[in-house]
Amino acid sequence: MVDAVGTGALLAADSGPELPTVNDFLPPEILFQGTPFAINRIILIRIVATVVLLVVLGITAKRAKLIPGRWQGVVEMGIDFVRDSVVYQVMGELRGKRYVPMISTLFFTIFVFNLCGIIPGMNMAATATVVMPLVFAVWVLIQYWITAAREKGLWGYIRDECFPKGVPWPVYILLAPIQLCELVLIRPASLTIRLFANMLAGHAVILSLTCVVFVTVKMGAAVNASMTALSVLFSIFMNCLELLVAFLQAYVFTMLSAVFIGLAQERGGEADAGAEK
Repeated sequence: MVDAVGTGALLAADSGPELPTVNDFLPPEILFQGTPFAINRIILIRIVATVVLLVVLGITAKRAKLIPGRWQGVVEMGIDFVRDSVVYQVMGELRGKRYVPMISTLFFTIFVFNLCGIIPGMNMAATATVVMPLVFAVWVLIQYWITAAREKGLWGYIRDECFPKGVPWPVYILLAPIQLCELVLIRPASLTIRLFANMLAGHAVILSLTCVVFVTVKMGAAVNASMTALSVLFSIFMNCLELLVAFLQAYVFTMLSAVFIGLAQERGGEADAGAEK
């Protein structure tokens, strides 16, 4: 058995098995080829997911009743979760009401985009390339700068963050550029990389498990059959895990977004939140 596996591996290496390539998952543009508006598979997935999300939520809102049905109850439960467990938990109710629509939009969009990775026919999360997470992160960046300018004034916010009180002045030489870099680059980069890397990693693991089937084709029928069975079982497990990851990544992204926006508010917001209780 060992000899058969070794011989099969050598034959596979010599002949070079035909493995799936990136082009099999990101085929050439299908519309507007050669233009800045070219549409490939990942962009098409985003468009379809966005349309489906808007249609479903639009129909749900249009048919909303005082006594909600099952589906309306699920949607309302999701909105209540984002509002109470994310926005109000971080910012307090008084200061958080303004940001509930934005944070809810981020949560549901990212969650649905992440789910595309386990939907047959799509098989790739719409957030598995860096562009879409970067767009979400830039939206958050713009929003917390707007919040800072409204609450403290732009220079007041930069001063408070880069030159905190009680710090010896020589430390400012090192501290100020680090803090400014965090405000402009590190925060959006952390949001982008965390979402993009986690969704890409899940897709890469499932792709690797699929490649096992191709690699073991020339190692004998018994080896190929056993490895195929294991690959299928692990792929099913990973798809179930991807469902959990899709939710967790949407939750983490929106939670950090609320934290960053909350940090741009006046510290008096904490007192407001305490007064509500």
